[in-house]
Amino acid sequence: MRIAVYGCGGVGGYFGGRLAQIGQDVTFIARKESLTALRSQGLKVGSIAGDFSIDKIKVTNNPAEVGVVDYVLCCVKTWQVPAAARAMKPMVGEETLVVPLQNGVEAPYQLGEVLDPANVLGGLCAIVAFQAGPGHIKHSGGNPLVRFGHLDNHADPRINTLSEVFNHCSGVKSSIPEDIIVAMWQKFMLITPWSGLGAVSRAPLGILLEQPETRELLTEATEEIYRLGLARGIALPDDSVAKTIAMLEGIPPNSTTSMQRDLVRGRPSELDAQNGAVVRLASEVDVATPVNRFFLYGLRSLELRARGALSFNRRSSSR
Repeated sequence: MRIAVYGCGGVGGYFGGRLAQIGQDVTFIARKESLTALRSQGLKVGSIAGDFSIDKIKVTNNPAEVGVVDYVLCCVKTWQVPAAARAMKPMVGEETLVVPLQNGVEAPYQLGEVLDPANVLGGLCAIVAFQAGPGHIKHSGGNPLVRFGHLDNHADPRINTLSEVFNHCSGVKSSIPEDIIVAMWQKFMLITPWSGLGAVSRAPLGILLEQPETRELLTEATEEIYRLGLARGIALPDDSVAKTIAMLEGIPPNSTTSMQRDLVRGRPSELDAQNGAVVRLASEVDVATPVNRFFLYGLRSLELRARGALSFNRRSSSR
């Protein structure tokens, strides 16, 4: 089995590393400092499920060198998906399956605009992980999980095979949901309110849940996405909001999201694919999303500054 991992941040580095650890033929597509570090030092992963390192790994910045593979794990940031889709074409043959592991609900459709939609799955992952440095991944929370399937949920032995391989990885669980789109929206309900509120407040998850005011905002933002999903025909269960809050309560209280960390550090984030997507998709079905809209509009200036479209000082002057 040949697997390409496109992107070597927290998600790609961790799950790709676990696959390589059990002897799968994994090639990482990386760039800049990550490419240099992986070539010279290999991959190092610090994990609450057990540290590991791989001294020699396959890595390149040129997908054409890799050729056609069985699976591509798309692990770039959401705004990088269209460019990644174009670049990964040499690795995608007639039988290749592309598994997007982004936050949000739009990545499969963005991939399908460039690649043959028959090659593209829906997918999601759950993990608190980040790039501590080039070639160095830190897994600090969450029980690593991957889920994927065809968007119309038809059976496919290739999906079963990949899920079985993931389940042989130390500390990783994989399953094939009955409805992958519902599963993606359930993840969307969990990550998006947390990302927006965490970025606005700059507080970790435990504080957001502990303080009555932020807990109320978190719940209201989750309810907005639930109503949006129903309006768009997503068969979300009646208890989705309660289960989402319960799942958040099971995450380590010091956890933050990648979007929150990126905005705090002045880096481009997934704001448009998370709270932005809520507002954008809601406008198409006339659903009110005032809390998510506040998160989006309140954070947009930071996003524009991170992308070089706006300039202002980090600290305002005082008199």
